[in-house]
Amino acid sequence: MIKKIDIRNIKCAADVLNIQIPSYKVEAEIIGYDIPPLKDTVYTLQHCGEDFFGFYENESLNGVISIKVDDDVVDIHRLIVHPNHFRKGIAQLLLNFIETKFQVETIKVATGSKNTPAVSFYKNNGFQNINEVLVNEQLSLTFFEKKL
Repeated sequence: MIKKIDIRNIKCAADVLNIQIPSYKVEAEIIGYDIPPLKDTVYTLQHCGEDFFGFYENESLNGVISIKVDDDVVDIHRLIVHPNHFRKGIAQLLLNFIETKFQVETIKVATGSKNTPAVSFYKNNGFQNINEVLVNEQLSLTFFEKKL
């Protein structure tokens, strides 16, 4: 079941962080860079201005998507699944939820260019590569968008 997460609630924010840290550790290993989301805290999550939705199975949070909506655009900031639940279709369910819940024209997302699983996921879901930005010698980000 997918439901909105009250990120202002300390326990809820801690639950999200308990998904985020292991998930982003996997991405950091893939891209070979210590990414900023690994430094998030309950406080930073509570003050990031994003709307959070979680995939729950038997009251256990297994995946999270966070977004910001601006006019006709949904900007995905996080799409994370706990590594114990990779390859179960949770990311797909969360993305499908956002695509059907919000009546927008465009969905945007960015990921580490070397994060091949994420890049493939977005391409397989109809996202187009619109830009690649070199952040520094070790990190580049690929920006995707999908017109609905």
